Amino acid sequence: MDDLTHFDAAGQAHMVDVGAKPVSHRVAVAEGRIGMLRETAARIRAGDHHKGDVLGVARIAGIMGAKRAGELIPLCHPLGLSRVALELEAGEDHVRVQATCEVQGQTGVEMEALTAVSVALLTIYDMCKAVDRGMRIEGVRLLEKHGGRSGSWFAAPNDGKPEMTGERK
Repeated sequence: MDDLTHFDAAGQAHMVDVGAKPVSHRVAVAEGRIGMLRETAARIRAGDHHKGDVLGVARIAGIMGAKRAGELIPLCHPLGLSRVALELEAGEDHVRVQATCEVQGQTGVEMEALTAVSVALLTIYDMCKAVDRGMRIEGVRLLEKHGGRSGSWFAAPNDGKPEMTGERK
């Protein structure tokens, strides 16, 4: 494991200096899901939830969350994102969210993609909690990242376990 970069030689937290790093195209993809009652998922799929278009509102919330990651996470660099895209899929008893973030920059966009997924899932919970307080947010994870000195990285295929590995062969 590499050294933890958010600590200086004295062990104090600091924001990593990325000023000397070259600008490159960077992409990160994250996912997560929210489990719920079948009736709740059916309402979301039908678009007849009394609070409105749950998936549409969650998509906008996720985009807004990605744009604010640098404000929410103390040592995260604020980035001028060039793209944030969210895919939301309502299944029989869940909604799956996948976010893709891109930037031309000196640091990666993993935190932005993870924040986008988390905020979208929290928005779904907020909009549906009156009918289903037992919803479960789960499996929020980075699926892949590209760009920068470390190149590309892929999570292991999801076999129901949260563990991930490095490069996909």
